[in-house]
Amino acid sequence: MQNKHLIIILGPTAVGKTNVAIHMARAFETQIISADSRQIYREMSVGTAVPSAEELQTVPHHFIQERSVTEYYNASMYEQDVLQRLENLYKKHDVIVMSGGTGLYIDTVCKGIDDLPDVNPELRKQLTEEFEKEGIESLRQRLNILDPEYYKKVDLNNAKRLLKAIEISLITGKPYSSLLTKPSKKRYFNILKIGLNIDRETLYNRINARVDQMIKEGLETEARNLVPHRNINALNTVGYKEFFDFFEGHHTREKAIELIKRNTRRYARRQLTWFKKDTDITWFQPDDIESIKNHIHKNITG
Repeated sequence: MQNKHLIIILGPTAVGKTNVAIHMARAFETQIISADSRQIYREMSVGTAVPSAEELQTVPHHFIQERSVTEYYNASMYEQDVLQRLENLYKKHDVIVMSGGTGLYIDTVCKGIDDLPDVNPELRKQLTEEFEKEGIESLRQRLNILDPEYYKKVDLNNAKRLLKAIEISLITGKPYSSLLTKPSKKRYFNILKIGLNIDRETLYNRINARVDQMIKEGLETEARNLVPHRNINALNTVGYKEFFDFFEGHHTREKAIELIKRNTRRYARRQLTWFKKDTDITWFQPDDIESIKNHIHKNITG
């Protein structure tokens, strides 16, 4: 396939990606693929700010509420699913829009993901129990022995990443870092990345307002319905875990809402840190629709 283009609209949560993506999809008469690792779950609509019914009707969207939280899903599976979907969509369209804030999912589509082995459930259970009993320092010490190179660069406060690195190292008998050196896969389509950002204060105000709106739309009820699944990885997500702690009496409802706002702001900062490393991204204000449209047109027509 020649002259096929994937336009990626990315940025922090609440910056306005959905609106821009819809404008671009309509301008180029095409469809949208979601790059949000949580919007793919049908039980998590309020807390993940799934596009409204009206927005979903305006432009066809893919990978929105297509799976259940009870189904195992990861970035590698997403890569394969998106590539297959793109192959079908490119039969009708030369341009496809992708929109989302999950940097890992975007990277897997653009350059592939390392072929890592599946985790052994028994090993995962054993390591998790050790972590819960002995604390995060035990994970740090074990990782430093198994993979000192990865130990130097990983976030040592991120238990999830420490566990993954230890698991893969034990399963393969090789340092986790040695399995992360594969070159990027070549894609048959051209990739154009559009980053959206606004000043920090405005972004934080939008985040706070969005959380208030989620509360009005029933986030608490949605979280309560998901309590039986709270240990599933998909629900280790801002907006849900704070309510789970409230349900267990660890803090008040008001505190839960305050923490959701704070943790969402922190998540936005992490998203920006991830994206700022990518020099292929051209940044715009989310309300600069015409400039974005002109930039895309210029790049896909040469």
